[in-house]
Amino acid sequence: MTTERREPANNADERTMLEGWLDYHRRTLAWKCEGLTDEQLRTASVRPSELSLMGLVRHMAEVERSWFRRVLASEDAGPLYFTEADRDGEFHLTEADTWQEAHATWQAEIDVARRNAAGFALDDLSRGRSRHTGEPFSLRWIYTHMIEEYARHNGHADLLRERIDGATGD
Repeated sequence: MTTERREPANNADERTMLEGWLDYHRRTLAWKCEGLTDEQLRTASVRPSELSLMGLVRHMAEVERSWFRRVLASEDAGPLYFTEADRDGEFHLTEADTWQEAHATWQAEIDVARRNAAGFALDDLSRGRSRHTGEPFSLRWIYTHMIEEYARHNGHADLLRERIDGATGD
């Protein structure tokens, strides 16, 4: 199976453009993970880093959950993989961690993100507030931040994939 990725139309309206780029980057991360075994997806980059493709997917599930549930909708949604004692738990993988679980969890968080965002206009402010400033965020800001977050981690994913099997691409 090949993950289909399409850039948004050059003349799309702002919301369609933002949602399109976010979906493009979500699909890029899925594409980087395609065709690999669980063992390969758990493979860390280089010591001492624990960064892996599966860890990135689990991290992005946490990020989707945080911004679209906790911040945008002010839902009481606890962490999926990390704890107070292990703030980077999504990256601490064991042989029991599987792609099937990580991917399903990530996709479920994306589905909730889309549903929650559908109830807001770009200028609408989040129900949750910044833990640093106490200020709310516009949906536009959240979309822009999520695009940046995925783009940065897709760069990491590209390097991880190249190390695993030599595959490269945008």
